[in-house]
Amino acid sequence: MHYGGDYNPEQWEEATWREDVALMREAGVTMVSVGIFAWSRIQPAEGRFDWDWLDTVLDLLHEGGIAADLATATASPPPWATAAYPGMHARDADGSIFWHGSRQHYAPTSPEYRRLAGELVHALAQRYASHPAVVMWHVNNEYGCHLHYDYSDHARDAFRDWLRQRYGSIESLNRAWGTDFWSQRYTDFDQIVPPRKAPYSHNPSGLVDFKRFTSDALLELFTMEKQILREHGATQPVTTNFMGAFPPADYRRWAREIDVITDDNYADPNDPESFRSAAFSRDLMRSLKPGVPWILTEQATSAVNWRPSNAPKAPGQMAALSMQAVARGADGIMFFQWRQSRRGSEKFHSAMLPHAGRQTRTWREVTELGSVLAALPTLPAGPSGARVALIFDWENWWAIGNPDHPVRLDYAHLVQRWYSALHRQHVSVDIRGPEEDLSGYGLVVVPQLYLVSDAAAANLNRYVADGGHLFVSSFTDVVDSDDAFRDGGFTTVLGPILGMRVDDFGALVAPAGPAGVDSAGGALDGPPSPAGPGQRHATVSTPLGPVVGQYFAEELRVLDATVVGTFTDGRSARWPALTTRVSGAGQAHYLATIPDDPGMTTVLRWALDRAVIAPELPGLPECVEVARRGSVLTVINHGAYPVSLSLPGSNLLTGDPLDDVTLAPFAWVMTDQPTLEEK
Repeated sequence: MHYGGDYNPEQWEEATWREDVALMREAGVTMVSVGIFAWSRIQPAEGRFDWDWLDTVLDLLHEGGIAADLATATASPPPWATAAYPGMHARDADGSIFWHGSRQHYAPTSPEYRRLAGELVHALAQRYASHPAVVMWHVNNEYGCHLHYDYSDHARDAFRDWLRQRYGSIESLNRAWGTDFWSQRYTDFDQIVPPRKAPYSHNPSGLVDFKRFTSDALLELFTMEKQILREHGATQPVTTNFMGAFPPADYRRWAREIDVITDDNYADPNDPESFRSAAFSRDLMRSLKPGVPWILTEQATSAVNWRPSNAPKAPGQMAALSMQAVARGADGIMFFQWRQSRRGSEKFHSAMLPHAGRQTRTWREVTELGSVLAALPTLPAGPSGARVALIFDWENWWAIGNPDHPVRLDYAHLVQRWYSALHRQHVSVDIRGPEEDLSGYGLVVVPQLYLVSDAAAANLNRYVADGGHLFVSSFTDVVDSDDAFRDGGFTTVLGPILGMRVDDFGALVAPAGPAGVDSAGGALDGPPSPAGPGQRHATVSTPLGPVVGQYFAEELRVLDATVVGTFTDGRSARWPALTTRVSGAGQAHYLATIPDDPGMTTVLRWALDRAVIAPELPGLPECVEVARRGSVLTVINHGAYPVSLSLPGSNLLTGDPLDDVTLAPFAWVMTDQPTLEEK
């Protein structure tokens, strides 16, 4: 079990380095990430390298028994590089330059950047591929984090090349993009530019392709550096840190190239429900490479510095969120950063070793966590045992985020709400793509899958035909992979298995909040209107009681499905709202709206009952989280008050029985509890 954080010795005098190693040993640190933002220190000028300081640091770490996740340092080019090669700078959609003085100011497709980055990685690999401290390579850092998209001329040229490879001919592109609309027909790829500032809406198919291209361009940088490392004899695992559900990079495709998934996650202590979004991110990381442990490479020991209000973590909360990651497959718990910075933009960001030093609650909790992690037994690395899969797809995210839809939706927020509804019911969940193998799941939940590829449609249909239970929510199966309607309207590829078709979306006024804005882009005021113009919700009768629907009250044409719920108010009153269709041993359900949070819990409880899926442990309060890792169950109290529980088995660390245990706020316990199949 790795334990540590980002280590930035270049920010400190050499006299501090030995003290750092001694304190790391005291805290139980086993590995640190070194050199992430050290390009200017490693290479003070083109063609000149300064290795003495990094040699010393790596030797000191090795002598202290601490491993290094050595970074390639390519995340932030030094000022000398962009001054000498101004074409390296990225540009926004208006054409404005992102200058140096911050970080991530480079154009990913810049030949100058790629050449200089390659030369740096070449030199690092040549010197340190066999260094005994180096156990992993950390390529770049948080690709695309602050600069999601680049619209420079380099991006323009690379985008054109990417489109040539994708479509082969300009005629094929014109068909896919529907360029006869608004006289957008191209006669040459050299006429195409990125979606820069325009008078009105861009071509939606072009927008999706630009996001596909951007993800691929960033991935090219990673694979370029990984190949250089391998060519110079580096045999250690190669990774780059992800950031949960991050829009510009399709991590599901990236995962094929990553040896070990690593992730950065910063739950907000101001949000009492943030542990659920953290759980979503951690289940997502675990699901990207099933059966392979991953590493939480960054989190905060306490407060961050970049929110409007940066609350500290409560006593015990840091350990609770760390154990949440372990419970969901992590074999490493790390932080940003080891020693809190004296200067720079992140000097208020907490660290393992705070400004106030060792006489702090943070330091006590850091050392306590190090001891706990060191005492853990070897934990199973196999599949999660989850019987529920939640579908989450980057290409759909890009397409559903385009403008000019019936209602504006925040797809990632909605998916996390569906996840939270399962999380509250203590059901283990894998987060999968619509084209991945779903055969091992008893229930597959498909929320707002607006874009459905032919391969995804075939996969979901096959899942039901083979006996699975499919639950689909509104605004799904609307367009194909080109963001175009198929012949016949909506729900054309999933409609047959669902036994219904959507004829109209029946848009409602979106609720205020992250997932919905009103037509003017502002918050909504006043009570909801029950019917007519401005209708804001539609109540649905379900087998488990009424559910409040939002965003849509779709008009369904039922073919051979059974109607189990109807709309009961507004313009859609008495229309079908919840349907089910039996197909052999399988079932397919459709809900013609998006429920509020209690409604999501209700309809998913109904779907879980239909699929005969029980919670991991019954009777737990919602503030208590349970997560399965093989035969090991971790139970965490994220609430503000103690909770008394009766749990099966015994405490995995102490052997004490758990039939009468009280968990204080943010306390946790592990127990060995085989699944029914294992029993």
